[in-house]
Amino acid sequence: MSNTYRIYLISDSTGETLDRVFLAIKAQFINIEYEVKSYFFTRTENQVSKIMEEAKEKNNAIILYTIVDTSLAKFLANKGDEKNIPCFSVLGNLIMNFSKLLNQKASHVPSGQHALNEEYYERMEAITFTMAHDDGNLVEDISKADLILLGVSRTSKTPTSIYLANRGFKTLNIPLINDQSIPKELKTNPKLSCVVGLTTEPERLVDIRKNRMNTLKETENTNYTDIKKIEKEINEAKKTFTKYKWPTIDVTRKSVEETAASIIKIHEIYKNNV
Repeated sequence: MSNTYRIYLISDSTGETLDRVFLAIKAQFINIEYEVKSYFFTRTENQVSKIMEEAKEKNNAIILYTIVDTSLAKFLANKGDEKNIPCFSVLGNLIMNFSKLLNQKASHVPSGQHALNEEYYERMEAITFTMAHDDGNLVEDISKADLILLGVSRTSKTPTSIYLANRGFKTLNIPLINDQSIPKELKTNPKLSCVVGLTTEPERLVDIRKNRMNTLKETENTNYTDIKKIEKEINEAKKTFTKYKWPTIDVTRKSVEETAASIIKIHEIYKNNV
């Protein structure tokens, strides 16, 4: 029997809580190999059914989930019983259940997810890289990045990059002014890394930029906050994303966590296709 367990993390939101819970669980069981697949914003029975069909084809599949909708959670649990796949809500006694399933006694190390293991150092390296490559800095290191975020000014590139870095992704972000803003290396090979374009609604961007100007005590009306100029900026950015076939996320009504969750899913697809 394979000692590799396929863990399916299913959440009806960003999956942040679920990720943290699984890190805590994983720290309790040494010498166990895991393959993890995350499914964020799972909110329909059809989505659940597709995930369960995939899990059914794998050996040692285990499902962890955080779903607020009780009927959908019950549907998932019933599907698990039907297909003989262990399913655990994070509200259950996970350590005890994992101990039985993996046939290994838990170490009961408190805060085991914070141990200074390889994952911790990789995350620290990602944070250092991301801070050094913020706002178009050191673009010559572009091939070393896990993720590249492009977007016009004030489209949440920096906070999203920092959030992704805390998830272990070396992230480089570049302010998109025109086509010349894009490094030549990336133009030549648009799939060099996982590139994601960020955009937003012009009216929303006007408000954000005006607030930024007020914070800096800049009162002069400039092109930076002109709606016509902003509309042109965004349209040109969208044309650029289309030209190089880069996926795009509209951040208008998304939190940083939601944007990051979508980017991580895009990164998974990218990794599966390279």
